[in-house]
Amino acid sequence: MSSTGELRHTALDALHRSLGATMTDFAGWDMPLRYGSERDEHLAVRTKAGLFDLSHMGEITVTGPQAAALLDFALVGNIGGVKPGRARYTMICRADGGILDDLIVYRLGETEYMVVANASNAQVVLDALTERAAGFDAEVRDDRDAYALLAVQGPESPGILKSLTDADLDGLKYYAGLPGTVAGVPALIARTGYTGEDGFELFVKPEHAVELWQALTQAGEGVGLVPCGLSCRDTLRLEAGMPLYGHELTTSLTPFDAGLGRVVKFEKEGDFVGREALREAAARAEQNPPRVLVGLVAGGRRVPRAGYAVVAGGEVIGEVTSGAPSPTLGKPIAIAYVDPAHAAPGTSGVGVDIRGSHEPYEVVALPFYKRQK
Repeated sequence: MSSTGELRHTALDALHRSLGATMTDFAGWDMPLRYGSERDEHLAVRTKAGLFDLSHMGEITVTGPQAAALLDFALVGNIGGVKPGRARYTMICRADGGILDDLIVYRLGETEYMVVANASNAQVVLDALTERAAGFDAEVRDDRDAYALLAVQGPESPGILKSLTDADLDGLKYYAGLPGTVAGVPALIARTGYTGEDGFELFVKPEHAVELWQALTQAGEGVGLVPCGLSCRDTLRLEAGMPLYGHELTTSLTPFDAGLGRVVKFEKEGDFVGREALREAAARAEQNPPRVLVGLVAGGRRVPRAGYAVVAGGEVIGEVTSGAPSPTLGKPIAIAYVDPAHAAPGTSGVGVDIRGSHEPYEVVALPFYKRQK
């Protein structure tokens, strides 16, 4: 929300409305939920390409001689070890180890980084980084208004982008970024995404967003590119087994509780916020394994939702964190935390309590969907 309590609008707001988008309040932003059929949008990303407005994400720039040292202290990952032009998935935790947000950090230069936070947590992350910067020769800058973010995702996305840029896309690895020009617009071109497909995220100045959207739309016309809303973004990430803050990740969980202990780098030099609590969480997880994040595939047609109990033998053995019909699988799916005894793929007798009825579900390994390389 803006300080006046009104919804914030991206630079593409009028364009979304002209395309007939159904708009929704998402983390204080007025965002497109869908343009037509969310199932068609989802399948377009899986088979062709989709174009997203992600300008609600929170960009925070960290610069200065001690930028790397600050980020190594503030975050759980080894950020100083990220080479210029590369990106790293990481988390920011509280002193007690609880997850404040999951992040992508891009190293733009020797002493310049861009931290990208979830829209709902951008202010929390900004405040935490600003507070943790005390004593470091580094500046934390709120750059949320400096960027619009467009994403083109799906198997046709490299071809679409190649037709608009002479940047070396073939040499651009997954989780890397390079400055370039796309359709005449200066952009940071990142090979990242939240759909389980190959694709790119394009950070540009807000005044260039409409021009770039239109150029991408035109370039993708012949190969089935469609505009996509937040609704299919959620089903795409769900099929790809990617966590969503507020569902799979919360302040009441540590990265070890979430099965993402690998992002915590104890071997890096110096202290970092939450180190002691996370050491204890790691030891606890070793001795007494926490609930495991698994996939559930429905035997029937009823859709599980976040908060529904997972049951076996009349006992509650877990909880659904995300659930939706899967357009790719053609049946309802869910991600859930379940007791380790019921976490093995193929475990029988597991169900979800959907309004008092125990619906049968098959336990499967995540992700539900993996693209063919």
